[in-house]
Amino acid sequence: MNHRVLFVGPGDLGSLMLDLFLRIPGKHQFLVGGRHLDRLQPRVNLSLFSALQLGYTPEVKCSFLDLNNIEQAAETIAHFQPTIVVCAATRQRLGGTQSLPPSLATQLAHAPMGPRLPLHLSLVYKLMQAVKLSGVKPLVLNAIYPDVIHPVLQKVGLAPTTGIGDLANNIPAIRLALASSLNEPFEQVDVRLVMARAVSYRLSRASIDGLPFHATFLANGEDITLHIDTRSVFEALPITFQRTGGDTGLLMTAASAMAMFKGIVQDSHELMHAPGPRGLPGGYPVLVHNHGIEIALPHQISMHRALQINHAGLRLDGIERIEEDGTVIFTDEATTLYQDILGYECKRLPLTEVEERAQELQERYTMLAHLTH
Repeated sequence: MNHRVLFVGPGDLGSLMLDLFLRIPGKHQFLVGGRHLDRLQPRVNLSLFSALQLGYTPEVKCSFLDLNNIEQAAETIAHFQPTIVVCAATRQRLGGTQSLPPSLATQLAHAPMGPRLPLHLSLVYKLMQAVKLSGVKPLVLNAIYPDVIHPVLQKVGLAPTTGIGDLANNIPAIRLALASSLNEPFEQVDVRLVMARAVSYRLSRASIDGLPFHATFLANGEDITLHIDTRSVFEALPITFQRTGGDTGLLMTAASAMAMFKGIVQDSHELMHAPGPRGLPGGYPVLVHNHGIEIALPHQISMHRALQINHAGLRLDGIERIEEDGTVIFTDEATTLYQDILGYECKRLPLTEVEERAQELQERYTMLAHLTH
């Protein structure tokens, strides 16, 4: 099946994803949407020319698309009729704290991400409203904070199909560490993870002792978990198998996104890992095929236990709970921390206040950045 693919949010991450997606065999049609065509077209051309240089011949065009105008975005979607929508749109790019005083930037880097939710939820929420308004029913792959955004939007029937990145980014390093400890080929070992973003982010940087997760280790298809020192495998990630982070490190998320996209368009039925699949909180093993994804937990763990683990992981990110109407309640600790760091206080976030809160956060960042000059 040849797909019609709409790309939304071609920033630092989205552009890397486009670079890779255009190199997947097939006669797929790509449309990249954005507000600034004068900047968008040259970057899309770079992705296209690179693909052509490597022997691929994708069809890719640009179109004006403004997520702040839901009706206009819906018209674009309805006209293009995508089978897949790929979203990397956010109001705060990675490294968005770089203009802040170093002490504040460091504090935010170590703070739970939850209270920054409005900056990431705002545009994804508008995209999903536009998709619904368009009447088109594509698969939607979202790269922006999916293990929290998706369960929020699930409450109002607007969850994307699946997220991309997060815990999936750690799988290659874990398999290498496991293969090394067993002296087995990489291809003969595997892992099944259940883990929220707050834990998977720490996993590649520090110890996760005492944090909520599940891991099943496999060798030649057999469960060997009881014979593995999980701590020693995981502790190799920030040492022996450390990877570059920051803007350069976005390549890992782009590669995870490409694997998911490739699995869908090629109907591979491969087992992968994804955050926020089917509107669930946290991350899970999934089976990927042409109609989307299915949760594929190992038999060692129930869905009830997986949800317990991931809800606990969301609390580490400052998310106390998500109410039935999509309202997010933040933990007292996270609320107080952001009040101290940014002067921003938000204990309760209804969907009706997401845009207002996103603007308030942006104003706080701008004000504090100006204080440094």
